[in-house]
Amino acid sequence: MQDVMDRHGLSERRACELADLHRSVFQYQMRDRGDAALRRRLRELANERRRFGYRRLGILLAREGFEVNHKKLFRLYREEGLAVRRRRSRKRALGT
Repeated sequence: MQDVMDRHGLSERRACELADLHRSVFQYQMRDRGDAALRRRLRELANERRRFGYRRLGILLAREGFEVNHKKLFRLYREEGLAVRRRRSRKRALGT
């Protein structure tokens, strides 16, 4: 869009009007999520506390000062491939 504006000497308003775009769409800039530190700490805690699920890990993260929504935490937990490690069941003798 910027290239068209420069080439034809159009204003932003006129270029968006011709392209049938709202100016807010053209001006929108995505925010950087900055999840790298949160993801790293989530993995570390999950490895330390193998039996903790995302809810209990969220409590630990909150104590460390991370402000994270439970839905976002669950999404990151799944994206990192984390899951609660199951306990092994005891083997039972046959016929009991």
